[in-house]
Amino acid sequence: MTRQGPILTHLDESGKVPRMVDVAEKQVTEREAHAQARLQFPPEVARALHDAAFMTTKGAVITVAQVAGVMGVKATSSLIPLCHPLDLSGCAVDIMVEGDEAVIECRVRCTGRTGVEMEALTGASVAALTIYDMCKALTHDMVIRDVRLLGKTGGKRDFGSVMPVVAVS
Repeated sequence: MTRQGPILTHLDESGKVPRMVDVAEKQVTEREAHAQARLQFPPEVARALHDAAFMTTKGAVITVAQVAGVMGVKATSSLIPLCHPLDLSGCAVDIMVEGDEAVIECRVRCTGRTGVEMEALTGASVAALTIYDMCKALTHDMVIRDVRLLGKTGGKRDFGSVMPVVAVS
């Protein structure tokens, strides 16, 4: 029986059994990915957090979320079943507050046979979840949205644009 439709790399030839992709034959290249997540606050909560310099009884919201994002990047292969453990060479989590919204950007780099898109997406997501956790005493009316890959380089095909993990001066 032959398979119809797109071939998903995380399924065996029958299209039914999940598997980790064998990357042994892939070329080792410098790979980078840039992902973003957004967390929308109610306006009055955004004002209160801004007035408090984003400090809550749980601590410094932005700083803790940045550290959590890096931890999420490092834990990706433990959280996403078919992801390869990677030897990461760089990671940056930046959080900007724009009006009533926290914009989380995560950039990840490695030299290897497989990309770091899932690591960047996981880092941005975990940072957003951490902000939610640290602010939920103020409100549960926050929305995490628009978790997306902004760019990746170094694999079979590049996508979007990738800001550098570490700024070069």
